[in-house]
Amino acid sequence: MPNSHHFRIRLPRAKWGRIRLFAMDVDGVLTDGTVQICSDGSESKSFSILDGMGLKRLADAGITVAWISGRPSRATTVRAAELRIPHVVQGRTDKLAALQDLARRLRLEPAAVAYMGDDDIDAPALVWAGIGVSVPGAMPTAVAAARYVTTRYPGHGAVREVCEHLLAARVRK
Repeated sequence: MPNSHHFRIRLPRAKWGRIRLFAMDVDGVLTDGTVQICSDGSESKSFSILDGMGLKRLADAGITVAWISGRPSRATTVRAAELRIPHVVQGRTDKLAALQDLARRLRLEPAAVAYMGDDDIDAPALVWAGIGVSVPGAMPTAVAAARYVTTRYPGHGAVREVCEHLLAARVRK
């Protein structure tokens, strides 16, 4: 269970407004972390429609989206194609190196990057990013590394919650 003080952290709107790249892990962030493996070796995952809509709205607002997964998965590839995710990195367990490579290619400083993850291998990327986000039920190292922990659960709108913060920060009042 995440430390309750993370739930009370309110990041300034200006900090959310600087984000130009929202990168995230897949299993345990976009999904609830469950993978169904069938006897024929095929797999399936459940992705939230809420998250998908949020990611589409980010793209429409000019925020780049990337998925960085430690394990390759055909289900991830299919969902990413459906949502037109422009940057999909699979099979890279060094999330920090993958995120830094992508940020360098996009010419972005850490302050312009948000990263969302749930496991030990995500912690260095969470610390490096301008905004590190984790989820309820994440490994303690990921929660400790994050600046923000969602109230919604992974695979059930946690990514959409972050999308809403990013979109709200772009609205001028």
